[in-house]
Amino acid sequence: MPLWAHLLSLLRRARKAAKFAHSRDLQFHLLTEMIPQLLWTATPTAELNYCNQRWYELTGQPVEQAMGAGWHQILHPDDLPVVLSNWEKSRRECTALDAEYRLRSRDGSFRWHLVRAIPVSDSRGTVIQWVGSCTDIQDQMHAQEVLEEQIKQHTAALMEANSRLEAEMRERALAQQELDRHNERMLKELTLRSARATTLAKLAELLQSCAELKDVFSVVAGMAPKIFPDFCGAVLLFNSSRKMLELAVRWSGCTLPADLFESQDCWALRTGHLHYVAAGDPTAPCAHVHSLDSSYLCIPLLSQGETIGILHFQFTQPGELPDSEKSLATTFADQIALSVTNLRLREALRNQSIRDPLTGLYNRRYLEEMMERETRRAVRAEHGLGVLMLDLDHFKTFNDTYGHDAGDTVLRETASFLVKSVRAEDIVCRFGGEEFVIILPMADMTASHARAERIRSKLRDLAVLHQGQSLGQITVSVGVAALPENGTTPKELLACADAALYRAKRDGRDRVVVADVAAPADPQSPIHTPASAT
Repeated sequence: MPLWAHLLSLLRRARKAAKFAHSRDLQFHLLTEMIPQLLWTATPTAELNYCNQRWYELTGQPVEQAMGAGWHQILHPDDLPVVLSNWEKSRRECTALDAEYRLRSRDGSFRWHLVRAIPVSDSRGTVIQWVGSCTDIQDQMHAQEVLEEQIKQHTAALMEANSRLEAEMRERALAQQELDRHNERMLKELTLRSARATTLAKLAELLQSCAELKDVFSVVAGMAPKIFPDFCGAVLLFNSSRKMLELAVRWSGCTLPADLFESQDCWALRTGHLHYVAAGDPTAPCAHVHSLDSSYLCIPLLSQGETIGILHFQFTQPGELPDSEKSLATTFADQIALSVTNLRLREALRNQSIRDPLTGLYNRRYLEEMMERETRRAVRAEHGLGVLMLDLDHFKTFNDTYGHDAGDTVLRETASFLVKSVRAEDIVCRFGGEEFVIILPMADMTASHARAERIRSKLRDLAVLHQGQSLGQITVSVGVAALPENGTTPKELLACADAALYRAKRDGRDRVVVADVAAPADPQSPIHTPASAT
């Protein structure tokens, strides 16, 4: 290949990588602006290098002024030494920082915030960056102070009552018994609340550690009976069409007439807030509930203003449902909604990073990860691994004759065909341009060759239409390599497959060529230059 062509190819890939990096940064910034908390990143020495717009909205301090050590200006003077000390300790130990500090708001007053900072370290365990958030907890702190004052007042009232009881000796015994019963009920209630609060905190911790939705539902089904022993329940989520609700998980024998129903069947989704139906109340029953023999409530699962499903509880005990239970159930629902949304967002970001946007196939980055994993697995288990490298013949002709839109149509249809032509465990990737790579776990050279021939022959029958016009016959050249004949590393296997593909192109296209046992060092067929021999 001429030097100028090679340099042009490198330049194009550099531009593509820069565009991808810019897109990733834009997605990150858009995500941080959607979250109501203060979000920021900092250097290992606690100097801010990014914070979202909420910083200015809540503190009044311009974002650029907060950079570096500018954030010191909005911290309460009494908290600054403690912040720096805790930050330094977390940096040395490479642990997360969780603390409560006061930050100056836009009106000049100081409000309490829950600060969480997570260190990002390199392979040597050295902190290279901090990622953190600040959540306003002033209202919670105030509520705690009010509660403490109420407890203080209540204690004073009890002391006064005891003084009166001492003066009234004839009523002392009865009053003491009543007081004992009252204290016992209070102790039981406080003990129950404490245990439930601890369990709820454990639930939040487990949900944050979930990697998949099935883990979330397993945690919910296990923890819900501990937090709500008098309830049975279920979680139902919208399906992909957002027209129907599907049962995700149920516990404690919760009964529903069906596992699938429409959103209009639930009054909580109609009204957008908690819907409680007392036993025997026919006013507004939900169609997804069997009968009115017991009380029940439905709570919409809301996250970032979007409803993703409902949390359904059925009360197994007679009587009215206390407001405290409704409040706790709402908190429970909020945690489920947040966890489900976070996992879906994480999965979406993961797919964007490993999928080719045009064809929907895995991209080259994912190919490298899978090649590394599958070769190690094949070597360890001493079984075969096939690699097919495919290149569409005369693809430039499609673009020149019918336009790039037609070329994109050919790529998409070919990708769909390849996915349907392989096993569930096979991995189809777009290598670049009009080149594709298929990884065949557990396949030896013979099976890989046969699979390549079958794909090549059937692809000739694929009819591709663009704007009602047939684009003609599509053919493909295939290079086949296998482990261990052509090597035991991803680099060796891909090099052999690429060399075989180049020979197939050179020998007339529309054919399958098996790589030689010793990979040829062909300078005209570099691995890193997809579609080099169209």
